[in-house]
Amino acid sequence: MKIKQIIIAGALLVSVTTFAQKDELKALKKIYNKEVIKGDDLAEFKSLADKVQPLAVEEGDKVYANFYKCMIPVLEYSAIDKTMAPLQIQLAFMKFVSPKTISNLASGLNATLDYEKKTGKQIQTDDIIETITSFKPELLNYAIKLGNDNKYKESADVLYSIYQLEKKDQETLYYAANYAIKGQDYDNALVYYKELKALNYTGEGVNYFAKNKATDIEEPFNSKVQRDNMIKLGTHILPRDEKISSKKGEIIRNIALILVNQGKSEEAIVALEEARKENPEDAELIVSEANAYLKLNDAVNYKRLISEALVKSPNDEVLFFNLGVTCANANQLEDAEKYYRKAIELKPDFMNAYLNLADVVLKPDAKFVEDMNKIKGTSDSELKKYNLLKVERQKLFTKAMPLYEKAHELDPKDDLIKSNLKSVYNYLELTDKVKALKAEN
Repeated sequence: MKIKQIIIAGALLVSVTTFAQKDELKALKKIYNKEVIKGDDLAEFKSLADKVQPLAVEEGDKVYANFYKCMIPVLEYSAIDKTMAPLQIQLAFMKFVSPKTISNLASGLNATLDYEKKTGKQIQTDDIIETITSFKPELLNYAIKLGNDNKYKESADVLYSIYQLEKKDQETLYYAANYAIKGQDYDNALVYYKELKALNYTGEGVNYFAKNKATDIEEPFNSKVQRDNMIKLGTHILPRDEKISSKKGEIIRNIALILVNQGKSEEAIVALEEARKENPEDAELIVSEANAYLKLNDAVNYKRLISEALVKSPNDEVLFFNLGVTCANANQLEDAEKYYRKAIELKPDFMNAYLNLADVVLKPDAKFVEDMNKIKGTSDSELKKYNLLKVERQKLFTKAMPLYEKAHELDPKDDLIKSNLKSVYNYLELTDKVKALKAEN
C-alpha cells in the first residue's frame, strides 16, 4: 500500500511540474508577443526562460523552450536605446553576444523551423525569418569586429553560425573557412571547405561600380539594376563592371594543403591531384604533393614532382625556399642548402632564406657538442680528437657567420638574429665584433 502511495505521489509531482512548465511557456509566449519588451518584461522573460528549459519534457515544449532561451540576445539588442551613438550601440551589443550565444541562436532557430515544418504549424516561422533578416547585419558587423581584433577563430565561428541561419548565403561560409585558416583552426576550416566543395560553390559573379558625380568617388552597388537606376537619375557616371573569378580552384587547393598540414598524406595526394587539375600552373601544389610523397617514403614520385616544379618555375625564389624547407624537414641537408642558396641568388634580400640556411649549416653542431662532451680524459689521443672536433665546429660557425650578418643587416632590430650572431662571435672569440654589436643597443 505504501509503495502505491509513493508511486501516486510521484505521478502527481510530475503532473504538477508539467503544468508549471506549461504555464511558464504561456507566460513566455505572452511576453514575447508584446510589441516592446524592455525593463521588467525583459527581466521576467529571461528568468522564465532559464527556469522552463530544463523542465521541458515533450518535443514541442523542448523546441519552444529552447527557442525563447536562444532569442534572449535578440530581445536584448531590440531593447537597446537606438538614439545612442553607433559606437555606444555596438558596445552595448557586445555585452550580451558571444560566438557561443550566436551558435545557440542558429541551432535554436533552425530546430524551431524544422519542427514547425514537420508539424505543419508555422507559429514562429515568419517571425524567425524576419529576425534573421533584421539581425544578420549586426551579426556580420560583430564577426568583422572580431576579425579586426585578430580573433580569427571566433570570427569564423560567428560567420559559420550566420551561414547556418541562412544557408543560401554560401559566401559567408567561404569567409568562415578563410578566417578559420587565419585562426589556425584547420579542423573546422577543412569541414567548411569540404562543404563548399560539395555545394559546388564558385563565388563567381560581377561587381558593379559607378562614379558619384557629386563626390567624384567611384562607388559599389549591390546589383546592376541599382547601379543603372542611379545612372538614369543622373547622380552617377562611368559605369564599370568587374568580374569575380571562380574560387573553386582555391577551395580544392586549400583542402589539399590542410590535409598535408595534418599529415594525412594519402588523402592529401588524392586532393592534390584534383587541385592540380584546377590549378595546373601552381608550382606550390606540385611541391606539396611531392612533400606528401616524401612522407610516404616514395622517393621516385618525390623527385619526379620536384623536377616538374623546377621546370614550371625556374626563377621562383619562394619555390626554392619551400623546397629548402621540405628537404630540411626530411634531413636532406645538402639539398636544403642548395635550394636556400638558389633562393638567395634569385632574391638577395630574402632574409628568411639566410636564417634557414644558417640553421642548416649549424645542424651538425649538436653532434659535435655531444662528441666533445664524451671526451673526459686528457691523454694526447683524446686531446687531439677534442681539438679536431673543435676545429670542425669552428668551420661551421665561420660558415654560418656571414649568413647571420646579412640577416642582421636586413633587419638590425630583430633581437633573435642579434642573439644568434652574438653567440657565433663569442664562440669564434671575435671580441671586437661582440662589442660593436652590443654598442648598437
